[in-house]
Formats: sequence, C-alpha cells, structure tokens
Amino acid sequence: MTPVIAVTSSCGRSVIKLLVASTLLTGCGSSPAPKSEEPVAAKPAEPAVAPELQSAADALLGTEAKVLASGDLAKNGKQQVLVANVVPKTPKDNITGTIVTRAVIAQNENGQWSEVFRGDEHLKNAKGYLGMTPIEPVSGWRLQFEQDPQKGLTLYLTPVKGMDDKHVLPIAVRWNPKTQRYQSLDRTYEHFLSESPSLSNTRSQLK
Repeated sequence: MTPVIAVTSSCGRSVIKLLVASTLLTGCGSSPAPKSEEPVAAKPAEPAVAPELQSAADALLGTEAKVLASGDLAKNGKQQVLVANVVPKTPKDNITGTIVTRAVIAQNENGQWSEVFRGDEHLKNAKGYLGMTPIEPVSGWRLQFEQDPQKGLTLYLTPVKGMDDKHVLPIAVRWNPKTQRYQSLDRTYEHFLSESPSLSNTRSQLK
C-alpha cells in the first residue's frame, strides 16, 4: 500500500493527500479498456447487368424486374435471359432459393426479345400449360436453378403456398432440344412432359 501523508497548514486546516498512483493502475474494480468493434464485412456488390439486358427485363416484367441469369441458357446457340419479379426477404424468412411472383425466360431473335417460358399464376409456354402446373392459381414461387454445361438451365419451382408441406416437390423445367421449347420434367427429372391447352388435363401429372 502507498502511505497516506497528512499535512497541516499554519491556519489549522489539514489537507490529506492520498498518493494512490499505483492503486489507480492496478486497483480492484478498474474497468478494462473498451474493445474496438469488429469491422462489419461489406455485402458483396451484385454483378453489373448489361444495359440491353436490363432494358429487356423492364420490357418483359416492368422496371422492378431483376435479371437472374443470361447467356446461352438453353445451349441452343441463342442468347436468353431469365428475369423475375423478386419478393424481398425479411429477417424471419428461412427459405432457400429466391421468392418470385413472376419469372420469364426470353430469347433474342434477330435483336428482338420474345418469351419462351413464363411462370406467374401457372407455368406455361407458347403451346400451353406445362405438365404438373397447379390448377389453383399460385401467388408466388420459390425459384432455384442450376446450369449444366451440356443440358443448360434447369429451373426448380415450388409453389409458395405449399412451403409448410415438406412433401411438396419442386417442378423442374428445362429446354427440350427435340421440341425446341421449355417443358416440365417428370418426377425422375429425366423425361419431358407435354403441354396442355387446358389446366384440367394437368391434374394427373401432379402425382
């Protein structure tokens, strides 16, 4: 302990000086120096979208449309673009994939973009409704996709309405080189299903 020294002035008043320098440095109850906050990692910037692709997306689905993929998606030698109206996620969401209300694949033909697939309330192409598309209108889809060097783009679409039911399987959609259009696949993901002009004819394919 550092000694306490008492000094009395001629006026009779005592001034006590506590020499506690060492106590201030090592005494009990001293607070540790605050830690510097960990730097927050910046969110990686999304890759830039070519202006002509964004213009095509805007024309297809409005100014809120987002380009999700582009290039030779079907492996047919033609440029295509996958665009969608994406639903922003909230912190409570625990769903993999991208939630969309509408999704479109368009193909560039001599400088003009034309739809070759659309997913909104139902899944369809120019020939009709795709096999397995739900009869009841769908308000949103969970969209996942993969790109294979040989087979090209495959979409996996699950109705948002069935999210709580783990038995609801995604509907796979891929370009069929034989028919030259996007069609849905059966549950083995090996065989293409034909389209139907009527929704009622898609019911048996849902099993």
